[in-house]
This record gives sequence, C-alpha cells and structure tokens, in this order.
Amino acid sequence: MSNKIGGVVALVAMCALSLFLLNCGSSSSRPSGILYVLTQGTNQQGPTGIGENVSSFAINFDNGTLSLINSNASACPTAASITNPEPCGLPLDILLDPAGAAAFVLDQGIPCPEEYNPQDGKWECQSAPVPPAIYPYTVNSDGSLSSPGTAVTWTCAGANVATPCSDAAVAMIGDASGQFLFVIDQGSFPSPGTENPLVYPSCPHVPSGPTDVCPSISVFSMHSGSLTLASGSPFYLSKIPTALSPITFTPPNGTAQELLFVSNDHDICTTCNPQHNDNTVSEYSVNSSGVLTEVTNSPYAVAAQSPSSVFAVYTNRAQENTGGLFVYVGQGVGTGALYPFQVCTVENAGCTAQQVAETLMTPLLESCAQPPCTPVPPTNVGQDPVAMLADPTSNFLYVLSEGSNQVFGFTINPTAGTLAAQAPPNQSTGSYPVAMAMHASVNSAGQLLYNSNSSGQYLYTSNTVSDNITGFTVSTTSGSMSSPITVITPAAPSGMAAH
Repeated sequence: MSNKIGGVVALVAMCALSLFLLNCGSSSSRPSGILYVLTQGTNQQGPTGIGENVSSFAINFDNGTLSLINSNASACPTAASITNPEPCGLPLDILLDPAGAAAFVLDQGIPCPEEYNPQDGKWECQSAPVPPAIYPYTVNSDGSLSSPGTAVTWTCAGANVATPCSDAAVAMIGDASGQFLFVIDQGSFPSPGTENPLVYPSCPHVPSGPTDVCPSISVFSMHSGSLTLASGSPFYLSKIPTALSPITFTPPNGTAQELLFVSNDHDICTTCNPQHNDNTVSEYSVNSSGVLTEVTNSPYAVAAQSPSSVFAVYTNRAQENTGGLFVYVGQGVGTGALYPFQVCTVENAGCTAQQVAETLMTPLLESCAQPPCTPVPPTNVGQDPVAMLADPTSNFLYVLSEGSNQVFGFTINPTAGTLAAQAPPNQSTGSYPVAMAMHASVNSAGQLLYNSNSSGQYLYTSNTVSDNITGFTVSTTSGSMSSPITVITPAAPSGMAAH
C-alpha cells in the first residue's frame, strides 16, 4: 500500500451537504444520489493499478446499492505511468459545494528528495517538488465529473520563494454551510529548527526557502465553483497536525460562531531531536472572512497518544438549550480509544462565565455530587480510528478503524455528550478503510428529504487495500448499521463524498 500521511481522515464525510439533496441538479439524467470515490491506483502491480481517478456511483435509494457511472475523471492533469505513478502525489480528499455543482479534490503533492549538505549545513532538494494542490471540477448532467480545472496552490503563499516548496498536504474538509474549505499541511521534512536551528529557526515562521516550510492550516472561501485563499493563510504552526474538524454553533442568547479543532501529533522545537510526542488539540475561532485566531488556553493536552482524528459535534436543537458542543479525539497508536471533551458554551456546574467567553475545551466529566468529578473514561474502538462523522441530526456518531477493519456506531447523549454503543456495536469493512461518507435521508430535524420505499440512509467506507467499498443501511431512528454490501472499485480507493 502506498505510504499515506497519518491522519488522512477524509473528513471527507460531507454528510451535512446531504441537506441539499433536493437541489442535486435539474437534468432528468442525473441520479438523485451520487457517491464520489477517489482511487489512488498505486498499490497494485501492472498497468491496471496505475491511475489516480475519481469514480462516480449512482446510489439506489431503496437499498443503498451502487451503480458505476464512470471512472474517467482524472485526479491529476498529468497522466500516471509505470515510471511516474503519482505525478501529483496521492489524491486524499474530495468534497462538493452545497449545490452539488462543483467538486474539489486535494492532491498531497510530492516533497522533494532532500540531502544534507555539510558545507552550508542545509537540507537541499535534489529535484523540484510538486506542491500540494486542489483541483476544481464541474459536475456533469449525469453526475460524472469534468476534467480537472486549474490547480489551486497555496504552499509558501506570501513568501519570497521563487521555486515550489517541499510540503505535503494531510487532509481537507469543508464546513457545513459550504462557506469555507480548510486544509492542513505537514510542512517540509526535516521540520525547520529540528536539524540545524542556527540555519533554520523553529516554527512557526514564513518560509525562507523550498525546504524551510512549517506545517500550516489554510482557509479558502468557496463560492461559484472557485476557491479564494483567506487573509492570514497559510497559518503556520509549531506542531504537526493530523486531523481537523470545523463546527458552527449558536449558543443560547448568543450569535453564531465557527470554531476549528486540529489534533497535533508532534511538537517542533529547537532543543528536541528527534521530535517529541505532542498529543494536543488546538482550537481556533474562524471569523466571517475565514481568518483564524487561536483561542485562549489552546492547545489543550490530551491523553490520546498520537491522535489520528478529531471530530466536533453540536447537539443543541433549535429552540432548545439542553444540548452542548462536544469534541472526540481518536488515539492513533496502541489500543484504539476515543477520548471525549466538552466545550464551554453556556454557564453551568462545569463552566464559568470566563470559560464560556474562552470557549474552553475540557475533558468530559462524570456526574458527581461534589467536585472534582472523574473524567469520563475513553470509549473503546478499533485500532487507529482515522475518521469520524455524525448523521445530520447529531444523534449518532460513526468511527472508522483502519487498523481493525471496522466501523463503530454510537448514540450520542445530547446533554452529557457520552457515547452508547449501538446494536450491533460495529460492522466489518474491507481491508484498511480510510474514509467514510453518508448519504442521509433526513435533515437535521429528522424530516425525510425524499420519498423512498426505505426510510434508511446509507453509510459507505472506502477500503484501500481490498480495493472496494463497503456500504450499510443506517436506521434513522436507532442509527444501527445493517445489510452490508460490497462494491469493487478501481485500485486503492481513498477519499469519498456523497450528495
């Protein structure tokens, strides 16, 4: 299997976009439900394993089965070959605009091979790198995708660097409204400041050369099928990010706010070599222009070792004050575990007015008569939980375990944020699942979005080693997964998006 950046979470799970199912297009030839799946094609031998494409599948609303529309859309304008199987780097994530009229594909890029030059004490590129890029597509009348448009790049944006920078994208996700698209990058390797701090200062800083690139978060405004880099992006980091999750919420008697949570695996510093484990989650506010500001007390130390995923969910219903904002962090090494946190959005026994003002993130606590209360223990999930998503009602959480070849289902307590295993608690997938997507049949209020003989909705996983998709019917009332199906795909499927 191709070596993928840890934390390719494919928070590709644009389940919120399912709210726009009724506006999927005006052409009668276009399926009502479509699943898009990236295929990397590089972990197979021979010509059949070559090709980084986007496959389009029509979804049967009655049983969730998939019918291939085509696999002709390339994820890279340069054709793959045996001698150059990854001309743009691995395609990681795909998402759609709210109208379902445009798609965006994130390619990882190809960092340059570097060698240490003892004469100047620098790591130098031996060949030109391929920067990470996002390619836009138009959705055709039959649900297939056009040829990729002009690449959107952002590496070393604002820096005085003439050549492409050595950087690699980690993951891409959009917010529920379709206003912003977020990308995290790991920066150059070795990270600035870790090998020779006298030459390269520690992060964060604006790149000074193609091998002096700090990790970053970049925010794009998404409109009319195009992307515009927000002011202040790339937002350079002192830590190596692994996953990200945006959330928009409106606290009682307040105004709508958008936050971005990012899990971090390693700290970049000038005094530690090799890099030490960081195990933190950073929290950022996102203003109306897409500018990021790290909040007070961020980053937060977490008990999850080498966190591989993070997911935020807001359970408060309209006109109600009983829900809350909860964050779940997946442990990436050892026994799989999910650590729960709450974010202070209202004053209560666990949150002061000051902590609400700071939207403080704190471990979820057991109910007790006298503080301090005991933290809620982590929930057992399979090894390396790489992706999470919630259904549109925020009643149910699904966790994808890459190392155990399983997807776990939970019911979310909307008041306490605790998780209860569904029945059955998990279902098997194909080998090495890396991404999920849900095609929902209900909106956030639980109302059916279309007429069908089945009141279920459908959850799909892309299984990169077994070269297939696993699909499940999901109950709209219990959230339980049933009736598994398997669909063969081109080699090494990765990111997914449903509409």
